[in-house]
Amino acid sequence: MFAAAAIALLLTLALALVRATLGPTVFDRAQAANTIGTVAMLLLAVMGFLNGRPEFLDLAIVYGLLNVIGTIAVLKYFRRGDLGDPGDENEESSAKEEPTA
Repeated sequence: MFAAAAIALLLTLALALVRATLGPTVFDRAQAANTIGTVAMLLLAVMGFLNGRPEFLDLAIVYGLLNVIGTIAVLKYFRRGDLGDPGDENEESSAKEEPTA
């Protein structure tokens, strides 16, 4: 039964790869990359169960968290153009201006 789940996950992984290469927009590609990460996490958990290695579940959880954080970072970069907080722009511009008397 779990072998069939592993095969279905591999098929899903292949379909997500096709979506990542053919996606018309960058957001379709980002969604496909997130799906690939999620399927890889599930595949890692299933393979750990099939091989009797429960510590693979811990690795799958960490991989899933990294997948979510990475996806949020990529989408933030595509939407805003940077990942950092530029600070208060008014503070910087007021420091550059000369005081008026």
